[in-house]
Amino acid sequence: MKKVAFLSVLLVAAFTLGSCAEMRREPRSIAVNLVNQARETVQRFKGMPDLKLFASYMAGAKGIVVLPTVIKGGLFVGGEGGNGVLLARRDDGSWSPPAFYILGAASFGLQAGLQDTEIILILRSDKAVDAILKNQGKLGADAGITVGMIGAGAEVSTTSNIGFDVLAFANSKVGLFGGAALEGAVLARRTDLNEAYYRPGATPREILYSGQYDNPQANALRAALAGN
Repeated sequence: MKKVAFLSVLLVAAFTLGSCAEMRREPRSIAVNLVNQARETVQRFKGMPDLKLFASYMAGAKGIVVLPTVIKGGLFVGGEGGNGVLLARRDDGSWSPPAFYILGAASFGLQAGLQDTEIILILRSDKAVDAILKNQGKLGADAGITVGMIGAGAEVSTTSNIGFDVLAFANSKVGLFGGAALEGAVLARRTDLNEAYYRPGATPREILYSGQYDNPQANALRAALAGN
């Protein structure tokens, strides 16, 4: 019961922070825009000297989550949320079409302010990808999915991150980078966006692995991940 209540708080926080800009937009429009923003984020991270480790880790990734805009804000009780896309590396080395997710996190204590951060999660193990696909993917040691944070301007050695299932690269657009914010965060499926972008009944696992779903509008994002 406590777990269900906690997940509910995280998802409410995510939808509250992420829904304002979506209220007057159709799900398909939101999905198309999100994929375009994800491509821009990938390209930007590749060119940022402060995130020079990003490309080297991406080469061996099992999957990737791109969150172009994660808003964090609050006073005493805070919330963090943002929409993103999940892609998986296929057996031939190519990237799957994107499945749509929303990130939610809640925090408590003395806090105030607003932060806008773009985040890319490098999923380094099949376990990490599967944790997101099965039910709702919770990040953090208590869920068996360890997360290492690398923010723009942070010096992190390659060897210090060998054991992490997920590496989170972050670039703060507004406010200061807060590295520990993803501990305990939840990635929840955006069924409305998945079905709007593909067709009714589309599920993340089928989008990533079945080969039944495709949308040419995502080709530019997949090319950016492939290094083209």
